Amino acid sequence: MGAFIFISVLILIVCVLLTLVVLVQNSKGGGLASNFSSSNQIMGVRKTADFLEKATWTLAVALLVLSLVTIFVIPRSTGTTVKGSELQSKIDENAATTNYQAPPSNDK
Repeated sequence: MGAFIFISVLILIVCVLLTLVVLVQNSKGGGLASNFSSSNQIMGVRKTADFLEKATWTLAVALLVLSLVTIFVIPRSTGTTVKGSELQSKIDENAATTNYQAPPSNDK
């Protein structure tokens, strides 16, 4: 159960980060990269676009892998009976042993 919750939280974090990275990008190559007009900065326009594209692909692959890993850590029942089924079996036993008779009719 702990691994399932941990991976679910990781999936949530990756989804939020992926959403932010996609929203920062511009479909025509602008986005965050268009705010940097100087080409001699440490992270120039082209490097920022490359970084955002690599971050998008990395987060998308991470989301896919975490989703696949979640299949193996989903908590499943261990084969023990559930209280609801025990209650249903008791009701079935009681119904089988009880002899129900129709109420007498008041025909005159």
